[in-house]
Amino acid sequence: MEDLNVALIQSTISWQDKEASIRHYENLLVPGANLYVFPEMFNTGFSMETDLAEDMNGPSVKWLKEKATEFNAAMCASLIIEDDGFKNRMLFVFPEGNLDYYDKRHLFSMAGEHEHFQSGTNKKIVTFRGWNILLQVCYDLRFPVFSRNQFIQNQWEYDLAIYIANWPSPRSNAWRNLIEARAHENQCYVAAVNRVGKDGNNLNYLGDSALINPKGHSLLHFNQGEEGCEFGSLSAKEMIEFREKFPVGRDADFFTLQ
Repeated sequence: MEDLNVALIQSTISWQDKEASIRHYENLLVPGANLYVFPEMFNTGFSMETDLAEDMNGPSVKWLKEKATEFNAAMCASLIIEDDGFKNRMLFVFPEGNLDYYDKRHLFSMAGEHEHFQSGTNKKIVTFRGWNILLQVCYDLRFPVFSRNQFIQNQWEYDLAIYIANWPSPRSNAWRNLIEARAHENQCYVAAVNRVGKDGNNLNYLGDSALINPKGHSLLHFNQGEEGCEFGSLSAKEMIEFREKFPVGRDADFFTLQ
Protein backbone atom coordinates (compact mmCIF):
# COMPACT_ATOMS: atom_id res chain seq x y z
CA MET A 1 0.00 0.00 0.00
CA GLU A 2 1.66 3.19 -1.24
CA ASP A 3 1.11 6.76 -0.13
CA LEU A 4 -1.57 8.46 -2.20
CA ASN A 5 -1.30 11.97 -3.64
CA VAL A 6 -4.75 13.52 -3.92
CA ALA A 7 -5.71 16.71 -5.77
CA LEU A 8 -8.82 18.60 -4.69
CA ILE A 9 -10.41 20.86 -7.31
CA GLN A 10 -12.41 23.65 -5.68
CA SER A 11 -14.07 25.62 -8.45
CA THR A 12 -16.95 27.66 -9.71
CA ILE A 13 -19.25 25.79 -12.10
CA SER A 14 -20.85 27.40 -15.15
CA TRP A 15 -24.59 26.99 -14.59
CA GLN A 16 -25.95 24.26 -16.87
CA ASP A 17 -23.12 24.89 -19.33
CA LYS A 18 -21.03 21.75 -19.70
CA GLU A 19 -18.59 23.07 -22.27
CA ALA A 20 -17.78 26.21 -20.28
CA SER A 21 -17.33 24.19 -17.09
CA ILE A 22 -14.96 21.75 -18.80
CA ARG A 23 -12.93 24.60 -20.30
CA HIS A 24 -12.57 26.10 -16.84
CA TYR A 25 -11.27 22.83 -15.39
CA GLU A 26 -8.75 22.62 -18.22
CA ASN A 27 -7.24 25.84 -16.86
CA LEU A 28 -7.27 24.67 -13.24
CA LEU A 29 -5.83 21.17 -13.47
CA VAL A 30 -2.19 20.62 -12.59
CA PRO A 31 -0.46 17.27 -13.23
CA GLY A 32 1.27 15.31 -10.49
CA ALA A 33 -1.43 13.67 -8.35
CA ASN A 34 -2.64 10.06 -8.31
CA LEU A 35 -6.28 11.03 -7.81
CA TYR A 36 -8.25 14.16 -8.78
CA VAL A 37 -11.53 14.97 -7.03
CA PHE A 38 -14.09 17.39 -8.51
CA PRO A 39 -17.32 18.81 -6.97
CA GLU A 40 -20.78 17.26 -7.31
CA MET A 41 -22.42 17.74 -10.74
CA PHE A 42 -19.08 19.13 -11.80
CA ASN A 43 -20.18 20.11 -15.31
CA THR A 44 -23.60 21.73 -14.69
CA GLY A 45 -23.96 22.75 -11.05
CA PHE A 46 -26.69 21.23 -8.87
CA SER A 47 -29.42 21.22 -11.49
CA MET A 48 -32.69 19.28 -11.67
CA GLU A 49 -32.72 19.69 -15.47
CA THR A 50 -32.66 16.14 -16.79
CA ASP A 51 -32.25 17.41 -20.37
CA LEU A 52 -28.61 17.87 -19.38
CA ALA A 53 -28.17 14.14 -18.79
CA GLU A 54 -25.56 12.09 -20.64
CA ASP A 55 -25.23 8.37 -21.05
CA MET A 56 -22.09 6.57 -19.95
CA ASN A 57 -20.44 7.38 -23.29
CA GLY A 58 -21.27 11.08 -23.16
CA PRO A 59 -18.81 13.95 -23.72
CA SER A 60 -18.17 14.73 -20.03
CA VAL A 61 -17.52 11.06 -19.28
CA LYS A 62 -15.14 10.90 -22.24
CA TRP A 63 -13.34 14.01 -20.98
CA LEU A 64 -12.79 12.42 -17.57
CA LYS A 65 -11.42 9.31 -19.26
CA GLU A 66 -9.11 11.39 -21.44
CA LYS A 67 -7.77 13.28 -18.41
CA ALA A 68 -7.28 10.05 -16.50
CA THR A 69 -5.15 8.70 -19.34
CA GLU A 70 -3.29 11.99 -19.90
CA PHE A 71 -2.41 12.44 -16.21
CA ASN A 72 -2.04 8.72 -15.48
CA ALA A 73 -4.35 9.30 -12.52
CA ALA A 74 -7.87 8.53 -11.34
CA MET A 75 -10.63 11.12 -11.80
CA CYS A 76 -13.64 11.37 -9.48
CA ALA A 77 -16.73 13.52 -10.15
CA SER A 78 -20.53 13.32 -10.34
CA LEU A 79 -22.85 14.34 -13.14
CA ILE A 80 -26.38 13.71 -14.39
CA ILE A 81 -26.48 10.31 -16.08
CA GLU A 82 -29.35 8.66 -17.92
CA ASP A 83 -29.16 4.92 -17.36
CA ASP A 84 -32.53 3.24 -16.90
CA GLY A 85 -33.74 6.52 -15.40
CA PHE A 86 -31.85 9.62 -14.29
CA LYS A 87 -29.13 9.40 -11.64
CA ASN A 88 -26.82 11.78 -9.80
CA ARG A 89 -23.92 9.45 -10.50
CA MET A 90 -20.45 9.67 -9.02
CA LEU A 91 -17.83 8.26 -11.38
CA PHE A 92 -14.44 6.90 -10.39
CA VAL A 93 -12.38 6.74 -13.57
CA PHE A 94 -9.16 4.73 -13.40
CA PRO A 95 -6.01 5.77 -15.31
CA GLU A 96 -6.55 2.94 -17.79
CA GLY A 97 -9.94 4.45 -18.74
CA ASN A 98 -12.18 1.87 -17.10
CA LEU A 99 -14.53 3.15 -14.41
CA ASP A 100 -16.77 2.31 -11.49
CA TYR A 101 -19.64 4.38 -10.13
CA TYR A 102 -21.93 5.15 -7.22
CA ASP A 103 -25.47 6.53 -7.52
CA LYS A 104 -26.27 9.05 -4.80
CA ARG A 105 -28.43 7.34 -2.19
CA HIS A 106 -29.71 10.29 -0.14
CA LEU A 107 -31.43 12.64 -2.55
CA PHE A 108 -32.00 16.16 -1.24
CA SER A 109 -35.80 16.25 -0.95
CA MET A 110 -35.84 19.89 0.18
CA ALA A 111 -34.72 20.83 -3.33
CA GLY A 112 -36.93 18.21 -5.00
CA GLU A 113 -33.98 16.07 -6.10
CA HIS A 114 -35.99 12.91 -5.38
CA GLU A 115 -38.61 14.04 -7.90
CA HIS A 116 -36.10 14.05 -10.76
CA PHE A 117 -33.53 11.39 -9.97
CA GLN A 118 -33.56 7.79 -8.85
CA SER A 119 -31.84 6.98 -5.58
CA GLY A 120 -28.96 4.53 -5.45
CA THR A 121 -29.14 1.62 -3.06
CA ASN A 122 -25.66 0.19 -2.73
CA LYS A 123 -22.66 1.35 -0.74
CA LYS A 124 -19.72 1.59 -3.12
CA ILE A 125 -16.07 1.00 -2.22
CA VAL A 126 -13.47 0.98 -4.99
CA THR A 127 -9.86 -0.16 -4.74
CA PHE A 128 -7.09 1.99 -6.20
CA ARG A 129 -3.32 1.69 -5.63
CA GLY A 130 -3.98 -0.53 -2.60
CA TRP A 131 -6.45 1.93 -1.02
CA ASN A 132 -10.08 1.05 -0.40
CA ILE A 133 -12.11 4.19 -1.16
CA LEU A 134 -15.72 4.95 -0.22
CA LEU A 135 -17.71 7.10 -2.67
CA GLN A 136 -20.28 9.55 -1.24
CA VAL A 137 -22.22 12.55 -2.59
CA CYS A 138 -23.20 15.72 -0.70
CA TYR A 139 -26.36 15.01 1.37
CA ASP A 140 -25.00 11.51 2.15
CA LEU A 141 -22.75 13.32 4.62
CA ARG A 142 -25.68 13.78 7.02
CA PHE A 143 -26.36 10.03 7.26
CA PRO A 144 -23.39 8.41 9.02
CA VAL A 145 -24.93 4.94 9.35
CA PHE A 146 -24.78 4.45 5.57
CA SER A 147 -21.11 5.42 5.46
CA ARG A 148 -20.02 3.67 8.66
CA ASN A 149 -16.67 1.93 8.23
CA GLN A 150 -17.25 -1.62 9.44
CA PHE A 151 -14.48 -3.62 11.08
CA ILE A 152 -14.59 -7.05 9.44
CA GLN A 153 -12.10 -9.90 9.90
CA ASN A 154 -9.81 -7.61 11.88
CA GLN A 155 -9.65 -4.84 9.29
CA TRP A 156 -11.55 -1.74 8.23
CA GLU A 157 -13.66 -1.79 5.06
CA TYR A 158 -12.11 1.38 3.66
CA ASP A 159 -9.20 3.80 4.13
CA LEU A 160 -10.43 6.96 2.40
CA ALA A 161 -13.92 8.46 2.13
CA ILE A 162 -14.57 10.92 -0.69
CA TYR A 163 -17.40 13.46 -0.30
CA ILE A 164 -18.19 15.67 -3.28
CA ALA A 165 -20.78 18.40 -2.91
CA ASN A 166 -22.68 21.50 -3.87
CA TRP A 167 -23.15 22.54 -0.21
CA PRO A 168 -24.49 26.12 0.18
CA SER A 169 -22.91 28.71 2.46
CA PRO A 170 -25.74 28.91 5.09
CA ARG A 171 -24.82 25.36 6.13
CA SER A 172 -21.03 25.72 5.94
CA ASN A 173 -20.60 25.04 9.64
CA ALA A 174 -22.36 21.68 9.30
CA TRP A 175 -20.12 20.79 6.35
CA ARG A 176 -16.92 21.54 8.25
CA ASN A 177 -18.02 19.68 11.38
CA LEU A 178 -19.40 16.63 9.61
CA ILE A 179 -16.43 15.94 7.34
CA GLU A 180 -14.19 16.02 10.41
CA ALA A 181 -16.59 13.72 12.27
CA ARG A 182 -16.54 11.17 9.43
CA ALA A 183 -12.74 10.98 9.69
CA HIS A 184 -12.83 10.50 13.48
CA GLU A 185 -15.58 7.89 13.65
CA ASN A 186 -14.35 5.84 10.69
CA GLN A 187 -10.62 6.13 11.46
CA CYS A 188 -10.00 7.05 7.83
CA TYR A 189 -8.85 9.87 5.61
CA VAL A 190 -11.56 12.14 4.18
CA ALA A 191 -11.29 14.06 0.90
CA ALA A 192 -14.15 16.57 0.81
CA VAL A 193 -14.68 18.81 -2.23
CA ASN A 194 -17.30 21.54 -2.43
CA ARG A 195 -17.83 24.16 -5.13
CA VAL A 196 -17.62 27.96 -4.84
CA GLY A 197 -19.51 30.83 -6.44
CA LYS A 198 -23.24 31.23 -7.16
CA ASP A 199 -25.51 28.89 -9.08
CA GLY A 200 -28.59 29.55 -11.21
CA ASN A 201 -30.81 29.45 -8.12
CA ASN A 202 -28.78 32.32 -6.59
CA LEU A 203 -27.33 30.02 -3.92
CA ASN A 204 -23.86 30.93 -2.71
CA TYR A 205 -21.12 28.37 -2.07
CA LEU A 206 -17.98 29.02 -0.03
CA GLY A 207 -16.13 25.77 -0.67
CA ASP A 208 -14.29 24.78 2.53
CA SER A 209 -12.87 21.81 0.65
CA ALA A 210 -10.45 19.86 2.80
CA LEU A 211 -8.30 16.79 3.22
CA ILE A 212 -8.51 15.35 6.74
CA ASN A 213 -6.46 12.59 8.34
CA PRO A 214 -7.82 9.77 10.55
CA LYS A 215 -7.12 11.82 13.68
CA GLY A 216 -9.39 14.58 12.39
CA HIS A 217 -6.54 16.96 11.57
CA SER A 218 -6.68 19.02 8.39
CA LEU A 219 -3.88 18.28 5.93
CA LEU A 220 -5.23 20.71 3.35
CA HIS A 221 -7.95 23.34 3.52
CA PHE A 222 -9.02 25.87 0.92
CA ASN A 223 -9.83 29.44 1.82
CA GLN A 224 -13.50 30.26 1.44
CA GLY A 225 -14.32 31.29 -2.12
CA GLU A 226 -10.89 30.26 -3.40
CA GLU A 227 -10.51 28.37 -6.66
CA GLY A 228 -7.68 26.01 -7.39
CA CYS A 229 -6.21 22.53 -7.67
CA GLU A 230 -4.32 21.70 -4.48
CA PHE A 231 -2.40 18.55 -3.58
CA GLY A 232 -2.21 16.59 -0.35
CA SER A 233 -0.42 13.35 0.50
CA LEU A 234 -2.08 10.49 2.38
CA SER A 235 0.37 8.42 4.42
CA ALA A 236 -0.49 4.73 4.53
CA LYS A 237 2.10 4.17 7.26
CA GLU A 238 0.66 6.84 9.56
CA MET A 239 -2.87 5.54 9.11
CA ILE A 240 -1.89 1.94 9.82
CA GLU A 241 0.16 2.90 12.87
CA PHE A 242 -2.70 4.98 14.30
CA ARG A 243 -5.19 2.17 13.78
CA GLU A 244 -2.86 -0.27 15.53
CA LYS A 245 -2.07 2.09 18.41
CA PHE A 246 -5.73 3.07 18.95
CA PRO A 247 -7.72 0.02 17.72
CA VAL A 248 -11.28 1.23 18.15
CA GLY A 249 -12.43 -1.21 15.48
CA ARG A 250 -12.18 -4.07 17.94
CA ASP A 251 -15.00 -2.50 19.97
CA ALA A 252 -17.18 -1.45 17.04
CA ASP A 253 -20.77 -2.61 16.54
CA PHE A 254 -21.51 -4.89 13.64
CA PHE A 255 -24.79 -4.28 11.84
CA THR A 256 -26.58 -4.73 8.53
CA LEU A 257 -28.25 -1.88 6.66
CA GLN A 258 -31.79 -2.34 5.35
